Order: sequence, then structure tokens, then C-alpha cells
Amino acid sequence: MPSLVKQLTWAELDPAYLRRLVEIARDEDLAGLGLRSRPRVTGDRSTASIAAAPPAAAANIVAREPLVACGLPLLPIILAAYGSGVTARLRARDGARIRPGGVLATLSGDPRVMLAAERVILNFLQRLSGIATQTRRYADALGAFRRSRTRTRLLDTRKTTPAYRMLEKYAVARGGGWNHRLGLFDRVMLKDNHLALLGSDESLAAAVARAKRNTPPLPVEVEVDRPDQIPAVLAAGADVILLDNFSPAALRRAIALIDGRALTEASGGITLKTLPKLAGLGLDFVSTGALVHQSVWVDIGLDWQTRKPAPRRRG
Repeated sequence: MPSLVKQLTWAELDPAYLRRLVEIARDEDLAGLGLRSRPRVTGDRSTASIAAAPPAAAANIVAREPLVACGLPLLPIILAAYGSGVTARLRARDGARIRPGGVLATLSGDPRVMLAAERVILNFLQRLSGIATQTRRYADALGAFRRSRTRTRLLDTRKTTPAYRMLEKYAVARGGGWNHRLGLFDRVMLKDNHLALLGSDESLAAAVARAKRNTPPLPVEVEVDRPDQIPAVLAAGADVILLDNFSPAALRRAIALIDGRALTEASGGITLKTLPKLAGLGLDFVSTGALVHQSVWVDIGLDWQTRKPAPRRRG
């Protein structure tokens, strides 16, 4: 199982990839990146219109609703993209549950830099924390944090925002999910469209056997949507059998038929309501793209710290 799924850590993400994502976000905000005709005047014109800004200030990044924090290590990368003058002190860790009013980080330094970077900071944190929060809801529904209830692991899919996959899969991991396929490169996965191309169940089993011979380091997973497809792909040596849109009763029968000869994964129709019904079946995995594509941004804001005026002296 460890070779089939993982939980991405921040240390595994490429800093150059992260910097590039941040630079793209910065440049579309400050310089109209993405437009064929770029603006002649660029930069934060709103902050530039302020006659005099204080030389230093501090602001808190605050949760407005219950959430699971994610993306906080991006703060130094984002601030560096806007130049020097602001530091970030992280007040929470990725994966932590945060209550409304909880402070995620404190920014200190040049307020002009903070104002320019504010929207990009919040966009990243709201999006990634939204995925982590959604994942935690699904993991809780499955009982993934209560080992006495289930050994089944919650998996993500390749249904991710283009170019943001590794960052979004990191958010899934921080929410308590597990990363399935990072891409087409890390396993053989034969799905319904491969079967449609091959034309028959016999050809699908032959494709499994061929993959086992030709790509021995990679696990081979095959999707089935009928119980009668299982014996042939088992005999061909499939490492994982994905049971697509099986009812709980049909899943139980399929798991008994497979009998430990391959790992089992349920997918299709996975919702917060159906997950508890899958917890005790003995599945190895449950996968759903909803962890990412059905997630909703959470509400996070930036609040300036106000200094209390010094008391007046008497006399």
C-alpha cells in the first residue's frame, strides 16, 4: 500500500514550481498577464494614490469561518515575489483545524507591500484551505481518523485545476486524504475508455497482462463496472481493481470474490451521505474527484493591527 498511495509533504514540492505559480498570480494582478494587449501603466495604482503611508505596520490573516488551514508556507514565497520589506510569522500549521477568529499568520513591515500582495495571498489560502476543509469533511464521514471504524483510505484523483495539481494534492493530504495518481506517469490505469477502445473484456485482461510484463515497476489498476469482469483481470495480475458505481451490497460481494488477491477501490457516486455506508465493507480505498472540484473557497481575511493611542500625561 505505501507504494500505491502517499501524502504529499511541503518538502516534496518544487520551489521553482511554487515561485512560478506565485509570479503568474502576481503578474496578472499587477500587469495584466494573460491579455494580448498589456496595459502601459502597471503596478498597484490604488496604493500609489495614497499620499503618505506609515513606514511599518502589522496585519493578521484571520479565519472568518471554521476551516482546515492550508498554504501557509506559501507566504514567504509570495512576499518575496513583491520585494523585501515584509515578514510573515506563521501562527498555525497546515492541516490544523481553525475556529472563526483564529489567526493563521501575522505580517509585519511595509504596508504598501502587504496591500499589493493581499489579494494573491488570500486567493491561495482560501482555495487551498477550501480543499483541505472539504477533504476533512469527507475523511470524517468515512471515519478515516477512527481506525477502529475503518482501514479504508480516502483518495483524490487527477481532476485538478490545470497546472495546480501538486499544490491541490498537497491540500488534499493536509485535509487527511491520500494522493492517488500524481499523473499518467506513475501507474498503469485501464479505465472504461480504454475498454471502449479495446472492444472486449478479453482484450482488457490481455492489456493488464501486457502492462504487467512491460512496466514491472509500476502498479497496474483496472476499472470494472460489472462483477463478471473481475475473474479475468484478477487472473491477468491486476494490482488494484477499481469498482465503479457499485452499490454497497455489490461492493461487499466483489470484495469477497477478490478475496485479497488485489487491492480494492470504490469510485463513482461517492458523497458525504454514501461514505459512512462504505466504511465497514473492507475496501482498501475510496476515491473521489469531489475533494477538489466540489470544494468551495473558505473565508479568510486580512485585518490590520491597530495601535492604541498613548495615554495623555497629566500636569
